This record gives sequence, structure tokens and C-alpha cells, in this order.
Amino acid sequence: MATERDAYYMKLALRLAEATSGQTSPNPVVGAVIVKDFEIVGLGAHLKAGEAHAEVHALAMAGEKAQGATLYVTLEPCSHHGTTPPCADAVIEAGIRRVVIAATDPNPLVSGRGVEKLKAAGLAVEVGLFREEAERLNEIFNYYIVHKRPFVTLKTATTLDGKIATVTGESQWITGEEARADVHRLRHQYDAILVGVNTVLRDNPRLTTRIAGQPGRHPVRVVLDSKLRTPLDAHVARTEEVPTWIFTTDQAPKEHVQALQAQGVKVIKVSSGSRVDVEQVLAYLGEQRIASVLVEGGGEVNASFLQGGFVNKVVAYLSPKLIGGNEAPGAFRGQGVLSLAQSLALKDVRVEPLGEDIKVIGYLK
Repeated sequence: MATERDAYYMKLALRLAEATSGQTSPNPVVGAVIVKDFEIVGLGAHLKAGEAHAEVHALAMAGEKAQGATLYVTLEPCSHHGTTPPCADAVIEAGIRRVVIAATDPNPLVSGRGVEKLKAAGLAVEVGLFREEAERLNEIFNYYIVHKRPFVTLKTATTLDGKIATVTGESQWITGEEARADVHRLRHQYDAILVGVNTVLRDNPRLTTRIAGQPGRHPVRVVLDSKLRTPLDAHVARTEEVPTWIFTTDQAPKEHVQALQAQGVKVIKVSSGSRVDVEQVLAYLGEQRIASVLVEGGGEVNASFLQGGFVNKVVAYLSPKLIGGNEAPGAFRGQGVLSLAQSLALKDVRVEPLGEDIKVIGYLK
């Protein structure tokens, strides 16, 4: 049975895991703490895909002190050979006596096998301490490993009346500095950032990650452009620093395809119809090991993702401003629902103040 000390050490493991958010994809974030005689003797986190797992780092720090110790780990130790050897074997060989695990592996092909291996070797194993917190930390990995499709977060920044720009198209800046800085921290955690071509034509965004005082992780820039109208001099068409993938259709002019490709842009045709098929886009991204997508599109793109049922999470920044105007663009266009009973509700909603703005986070039911 878990004690207050167990909770303390697991919370530390969770903080270690959280600190690496955005840098382990498509692998999970994992934290590990080794304790012996009420003394922390080893700490570890998984830092990057293909490198040593959290348990291995913690065991290396603990050395001989791992013998007879307790391991706290946020995710079930792996039991299979991947790019690294099984962590369950390393834990057993190090002489760990007890293992406290927050969450089991979400992959149905391997879930529980690490626990079984540890128990078979005579270790005391407890599972479930702060399970919900651990699963939330790995919501992207958990979804991707099961569905083989990216976890999609739809981000919006609007006034209180739901506008993303004035009737003249002015949108910089709807929200304040704190909210804009938070968006860059959000980008740092995702593999790809997606917009429609209208956003490119209107705002000419760079779609990069800029975090004060530290280098940001740039996601792959994804543009939905059915007729391939992205200009050659657009920021997203410059790929020296960040790759750009443009999804288009058979309507794309061959000469423009070649010109963009000559600048390093990856042009992918996914549809013979009049519009890019979002489902095909997500399937392709999943095949390329893109585990997460941050949608920062306009009203049409946002509507296509919602109507298609492709959104897992919503992050909305609300500014205490009112713009008004029948023609001022809103965050969601399309046909919309015909009755309140058809409206898309969010669950597990959290609200956070950000300077003068409000951040709302929720998950599609």
C-alpha cells in the first residue's frame, strides 16, 4: 500500500518526466527515482528517442546502492528489445527489491509484460500511484501508440466575442505577451504545426518556436493548400532552418510544385478532389512518425478538423476585447451544428489566467 513517502518520490519522478516534454517524441516522457534507506540514490529521465531510458539513467547514478532499493517510475519498465535493451531486465539485474509504477504501457501488445517480468523475478510491484497524472503527461504517446495517428490539439486565440481578426483582417495582436509566449512553449511540445494556405497568405507566419532565454524545438510546418497557392517568398517556403510539408491536390500547378520543391519544400498530393482530405493528411503524418499536431488554422481549417472528428484537445486563449462586426472572422466557420444537442462539448476543462488573458484547456468528449 502506498505511503506518503511513496507519494513524495513519485511526484518527484513525475516532475522529472514533465521537464522533458517535447523532446522525446515519438517516445513517452518518463521519470525515475531510486530510494534506499529513505535516501534518494538515483534520478533519471528519458531525454531523447533512441537514447537510454529513465530507469537506466537512475540505475547508473545509484550504482551498487540500487541493491535492495525501491524504484519509482512513471511508466511501466519496457520488457522488449527496441533501440535499447529491456529496462525490466536492467532493474532485476541491479537488485532492486520493490518497484512502484504510476501507469502501465498503453500499447496493448506489451501492456503488463514488464510488470509480469518483475513479479516473476520476485520483486514487489505496485501499480497505479498517480496513474491519471502520469497518463496525462503522456497523452500524446498514449494516443499515437494505439491509433498510429497524431494526437491533435486545436489552438485558438480570440476575443470574448469569438473573433480572430477585425473586418479588415487585422489580428496582431489579439492576445497579450504572456499568452503569446505560452503558445511558443506549446509549440515546443509538438511534432508538427498546421495551418491552411489562407493563414499563410494573410499573415505570412514563420511558424517557429521562440522561447526567451533558450532554444525552442521547431515543429515540422504543415500547410493545407488545395490549389498550391503558397508563394515562393513566403516564410514557410524557406526551409533552411525548419522543414515545410505542403499537402495539396491534383489541382496544384506542376511548375509551382517544382519551384517549391527546388526550395526544399516537401509537396504531397493526397487528394484528387477539390479539397485536401484531412484524414489522409493525418494518416500520412502518422506513417512519418509525427505523433502530435498543433492546429493553428483559421475558421475553415478549424471547422474541417472539428467536423471530421479529428480533434483530441482544445487550447483556447481568450482576450478581454470585443470586436463585433458581421464580417469579422471567427475561430470556427463551416456549416456548424443545427441544434444545441449536436454541439461539441469539452470535458476535463481547466482555466488558467495568463496576464490579461484567459487560457481554457479541454478535451473533446
